[in-house]
Amino acid sequence: MSKYNFDQIIDRRGTHCKRLENLTANYGREDLLPLWIADMDFAVCPAITEALVERFAGHPVYGYTRTYDAFWQSIIDWQRERNGFVFGRDEVTFSPGGVTAFTAAVDVFTRPGDKVLIQPPVYYDFHEVLAGMGRQTVCNNLVETPDGFYTMDLDELEWLFKLHRPRMMVLCNPQNPVGIVWSPDVLRQVARLAREHGVVLFSDEVFGDIMLYGNRHTPLATVSDEAAAVTVTIGSPGKTFNIAGFKSAWVVVKDPELRRMLFHWIEVNEVNTSNIAAMTATEAAYRHGGQWLDECLRYIEGNIDYIVDYCGRNIPGVRAVKPQASFLVWLDFRGLGLSHEAVVDLVVNKARMALNDGAIYGAPGHCHMRLNAGSPRAVIVEAMRRLAAAVAS
Repeated sequence: MSKYNFDQIIDRRGTHCKRLENLTANYGREDLLPLWIADMDFAVCPAITEALVERFAGHPVYGYTRTYDAFWQSIIDWQRERNGFVFGRDEVTFSPGGVTAFTAAVDVFTRPGDKVLIQPPVYYDFHEVLAGMGRQTVCNNLVETPDGFYTMDLDELEWLFKLHRPRMMVLCNPQNPVGIVWSPDVLRQVARLAREHGVVLFSDEVFGDIMLYGNRHTPLATVSDEAAAVTVTIGSPGKTFNIAGFKSAWVVVKDPELRRMLFHWIEVNEVNTSNIAAMTATEAAYRHGGQWLDECLRYIEGNIDYIVDYCGRNIPGVRAVKPQASFLVWLDFRGLGLSHEAVVDLVVNKARMALNDGAIYGAPGHCHMRLNAGSPRAVIVEAMRRLAAAVAS
């Protein structure tokens, strides 16, 4: 029996919800089913709400607050028990989000004009941050397989390391937007090449706890001594427990010299200063959210299975790529024979759905869209109905 109700429809209007209130700015209309930005529509684990109520109702002073031992220990314990990622208190620090940690790493380990390697299709903020900070982007595009999934081109990666000599590489682990769970062997090969060519690896693992269909997350820094020596890892309870609004993330660096450089920058810029709500929610999530997460993952799997099956049966020309991790589904519209602009028009103006435009993830995202499956089943059913009707028209 399920303990939590993921079928509950929760009205997020009036809460300054970005998923709703940015529709007109992003899509030109507000009458859309919002399945874009990567938060979920599910109520959080009750233990998180209870902890927040106890803290804020139980004490009326909200002054400066220091990070405390139980907060750090909740992160350390969760990663050790769920993912086999072992690190000490001195090896972890706080960051108000993954992108903030990424900008810090870029500033510390590279200089304007330096090259940084990414692997499209990949989370769009990486490219935007690099462009904004005056770094050059080198692309090691993922290679599509016949089933619509992707693999890493390690031969090209090595060639690009030799040719462009990037200072840093971004690894999305698990991969966003496709939901790839990289194997330990692939991660070891990436780490070996990075160590040989003097490349710092930034491993974005914010979806690392959202493992589907029995897949296991492998933190990059755990696969070898070479990996530990070159890796900066970012993780967060935000995606996992639907608390992204608290801006709570953590950064782990095993290598002493890399850690000294990055943690010094983070400290002097006060990026490591957390807040009462973020710490309270994070500790409660990691201490008491395990069962909620396990049930949530099974529910998300049901949503994804529905989407994949529905597209296969009812929407010819549209293929839903089944992710191994995350609550995101990569939709391939190339079978319709439309231009990318026509695909966007079909989804937004005919199906009246707000999805993430695949083009923002790089050239391989042409004629693709990213759908957020983290909603009650009734919403997903309506989304597929709308899409099928739009394609049929």
